[in-house]
Amino acid sequence: MNKEEKHELVLALTERIKEYGNFYITDTANLTVAKVNDIRRKCFEVDITMQVAKNSLIKKAMEAAGGDFSPIYDVLKGSSSILFSKSSTAPAKLIKQLRKKGEKPILKAAYIDSAIFIGDNQLDTLINLKSKEQLIGEIIGLLQSPAKNVVSALQSGGNKLAGIVKTLQERG
Repeated sequence: MNKEEKHELVLALTERIKEYGNFYITDTANLTVAKVNDIRRKCFEVDITMQVAKNSLIKKAMEAAGGDFSPIYDVLKGSSSILFSKSSTAPAKLIKQLRKKGEKPILKAAYIDSAIFIGDNQLDTLINLKSKEQLIGEIIGLLQSPAKNVVSALQSGGNKLAGIVKTLQERG
């Protein structure tokens, strides 16, 4: 790979980092070409973009993208693949599924909406992460709940009050 090709790859990786906002770095060392192609196919099926790149180029792309990626730099050793997805949990679920058939890919690090997760032991945590939309929905639901209770109490109280007034009218 010549200098121009490396520069193009760094630019492409930088754009993907900025565009997606979520990426996972995995260890795919010692996998056969057939296994890597199988992983790529499965990534494509669930709308994940996979890119194999040299660690130095991944680091340059992160530096060019801006933001603090420094905790990730320490895990950029050996063979690395980077998985990009709009979904913060899809790559973790795919890695977990692929691990049922073998030991790899191994999660080195993940970057999710400015949060950094280091190490393969973070896989279950990443699978259970809720998206920003899910969290907003839960907060709205919690905020609406007390208001619904107040409105319900007022309505039921109003019905009771009307019933009492009607009863008193009929007696009088």
